[in-house]
Amino acid sequence: MNAPLDAATAFGPGAAMQPAPDHQIAVIGLGYIGLPTAAILASYGWDVCGVDVSGRVVDTVNAGGVHIEERDLDRLVDEATRSKRLVASVHVPAAHYYMIAVPTPLGAGNTPDISYVEAAARSIAPNILPGACIIIESTSPVGTTERVAEIVAEMRPDISIPKFGAKHGGDIAIAYCPERVLPGRIVQELIQNDRVVGGLTPDCAQQAAALYMSFVRGDCLITNSRVAETVKLVENSFRDVNIAFANELSMIADEIGVDVWDVIRLANRHPRVNILQPGPGVGGHCIAVDPWFLVAGAPKAARLVRTAREVNDYKAVHTENRIRALIDAAPGAKVALLGLAFKPDIDDFRESPALEIAANLCADLGKRMLVVEPFIDDLPASIAELGAELTGLDAALAEAEIVVVLVDHTAFKHLMPADFAGKLVFDTRGMFKK
Repeated sequence: MNAPLDAATAFGPGAAMQPAPDHQIAVIGLGYIGLPTAAILASYGWDVCGVDVSGRVVDTVNAGGVHIEERDLDRLVDEATRSKRLVASVHVPAAHYYMIAVPTPLGAGNTPDISYVEAAARSIAPNILPGACIIIESTSPVGTTERVAEIVAEMRPDISIPKFGAKHGGDIAIAYCPERVLPGRIVQELIQNDRVVGGLTPDCAQQAAALYMSFVRGDCLITNSRVAETVKLVENSFRDVNIAFANELSMIADEIGVDVWDVIRLANRHPRVNILQPGPGVGGHCIAVDPWFLVAGAPKAARLVRTAREVNDYKAVHTENRIRALIDAAPGAKVALLGLAFKPDIDDFRESPALEIAANLCADLGKRMLVVEPFIDDLPASIAELGAELTGLDAALAEAEIVVVLVDHTAFKHLMPADFAGKLVFDTRGMFKK
């Protein structure tokens, strides 16, 4: 692995003569991507300041702790803060590199909301020095990198800003480099996976790539910012479309009266067929959100992408309706809901269909709901106030007459048919078919 670059190497001749920044790297946003990235950079010898609007998050990180559950992250953050290579702050410092890793949620009508990215750009602009590099990592609609450039240009007329498509030019560099990691493996995959680095200009891309090449073991693939923005959206849209086929197939199977798990297992014996496994919907910040960004960019052309999103959103409704049918067949029965996270073995509930289903059921039947979620100590407020009870697996199985598997956590996979004797069971994940 390469050592961190000094100012002259990173920014070209004369850059080292500029006023010294406070830190080599400022990571804006200490969430599921920002904090692991900041800790990894520090572990590779960079001087990093992690910036977050939450004083609680800043205090937790400065104490060597973490506020999110992710494998190996607690150890990495503890070592980074002890070495003084990682500090956290609510204030944006002057830095060589700025990495923006803030949320990009959906707004009204499933339209992209880049207000957090814009706010991050405004927080960076007053402190930026000539020779610095801004990198957007947040998943964003096409054109967001150029929007960041516009904001910096408006706030810093004293600095020449690079123009998209130019061969050279600009006192600073601006680029886009999306993460492509799996929750539960973020620390490992931030280092091992290939990265797509897109600059407003080729020089911008090269300057950003220099940072990633210091710790990424995969390839750093150079392109322009619009292509890089599109690549991230296409990757998650591809996955969403394939999941939608499996989810729609499961609803067809329900209607025609066949076992979808047997259908998929046997169909996948074809040498050129690989159908994914259905579930209660699609969750997580990426797959459940990013395709809408692609639709927003070309609403008339993105017909398949839009339909896939609608299918996957509706699958949660279909699943809830099936659960309600079981409940109607057993009046007064208590119901054990196994899992609330959007995927197995993590504490991430963003866009989770399991959480959506649980909240809707608890709104009507809260006191009959027993929730088993091994990755939390307290129920989310959205269902805690409705009377549902967070309980252990054994207690839930002893008391409930209806059991619904919403998430196939490893903690549930030891269960056998005998554990459900006399109960109504709905396995939305096919956990007992695998």
